[in-house]
Amino acid sequence: MVAIYATPRTRLRPAATDLWNTYTFLAVVVVVVITAWAIAPGLFTDQDPYSGITADNFRAPSWEHPFGTDQLGRDISARVVYGTRPAVLTALLAVAIGLFAGSVVGLVAGFFGRTVDAVLGRVIDALLAIPGFLLAVIVVVSLGFTSVNAAIAVGISSVAVFARLIRSETLWVKNRAFIESSHLIGGGKLTVLFHHVLPNVYRSVLALAVLQFGLAIINVSALAFLGYGNPPPSPDWGLLVAEGKDFFYRYPWFVYAPGIVMVASVLALGQLGKQIGRDR
Repeated sequence: MVAIYATPRTRLRPAATDLWNTYTFLAVVVVVVITAWAIAPGLFTDQDPYSGITADNFRAPSWEHPFGTDQLGRDISARVVYGTRPAVLTALLAVAIGLFAGSVVGLVAGFFGRTVDAVLGRVIDALLAIPGFLLAVIVVVSLGFTSVNAAIAVGISSVAVFARLIRSETLWVKNRAFIESSHLIGGGKLTVLFHHVLPNVYRSVLALAVLQFGLAIINVSALAFLGYGNPPPSPDWGLLVAEGKDFFYRYPWFVYAPGIVMVASVLALGQLGKQIGRDR
């Protein structure tokens, strides 16, 4: 009986590992392509993303126009490629804002505890009670309709997520033996916080930051779709979907092209985030 059950188990484990590695490899490829588009979009297309030939409007996908053309004859693939930079930079700014503010709140609440933890804990709970995208809409409407304000809005909506994780990690780390040793040899609170607690807390935050980066791309694109981002003729991914929705039934590639790129980017970042969390 031992031999019967041992054989299938040893055969299945390499297959699962190979499948996981395949998904991770594809995710890395997608992230590399998106990064290259953001850094040097001109290397991937010679089409103008802002102007086109009116006579070439509503062209179906072809070798000349891989994603087809829009109602103004603009090459959609060029607009998707050039729209990568604002999407990535805005999402990066949003994650940076959420990570910085969440780190301050989470570290202070977890390390100092008691009254400080009680007050900041209630602030975190209040932020978590508000849907993140609704909070982002409220903030961007208050600040104005630009990509920077959209990044600030999305970043504020993610503060509570980072703060909750960092607080829990801080509570776990500060009770470790090496932290007590640091106090015993005369280390001050700020020294222990920044030299011992902070480095150990951030080992688990990287995976969350990658996942939040993908979510930030979706939220920033959703704000652009609603008109809360850069105005036309900006090639923002969300704005491309908004412009193409009126032509969706006759010319579906208007929506499919930027939509597939967004979905692939988010899935790839999610896979990398899971891999980082698994390897931690």
